[in-house]
Amino acid sequence: MSKLKRNMIELIKNPEEVNEGGEPEIERYWTKPFIPYRKVMEAFELEEEMKDEKIKDTEMLYKMANFVANEAYGGEFTADYLIDHMHAPNGTEELQRQIGFIATGGQTNETKKFLKEKKG
Repeated sequence: MSKLKRNMIELIKNPEEVNEGGEPEIERYWTKPFIPYRKVMEAFELEEEMKDEKIKDTEMLYKMANFVANEAYGGEFTADYLIDHMHAPNGTEELQRQIGFIATGGQTNETKKFLKEKKG
């Protein structure tokens, strides 16, 4: 078990500059090296809640952002930072993908490629 599976998220470091025509600076964060299996159950519960029509959309998005920031990335950034530095058009999909990583271990091809290059 020497190779623990990890996931990555990319956030925009300088959104204000980007909105003024600057180039985006990408920050890469990695999940904690060890995520307890208990978090799988919590991720499944969260995925079930996402399907529940009784929960308000914004409430669910905050729950998802909090889970990703605190459980997957160990508080390297706050949920508010995540919300403010993630590009909106793919934000919800990215949150779902991050929760899916905890639930099933699925990584994007981009993450796999980056890890492979990083190990060199």
